[in-house]
Amino acid sequence: MSNKELAIQLLDRIPETKMYYILGVLEGAAIPDELPNAETIDAIQDLENGDRITVLGKVLGKAEED
Repeated sequence: MSNKELAIQLLDRIPETKMYYILGVLEGAAIPDELPNAETIDAIQDLENGDRITVLGKVLGKAEED
């Protein structure tokens, strides 16, 4: 039996009143181990600020207002 199969069996045995706490653990475990590099973080911030960026020759972000 794989670890995933065992986890699913255990989840089926957990009462609904405790499931809230388990969800927090699962969400934390689902976060990727790799963090974005500085360039990626800057690009994300630019997009969130409404700026346009170019990625692999493609322009992303809002169109400039005339």
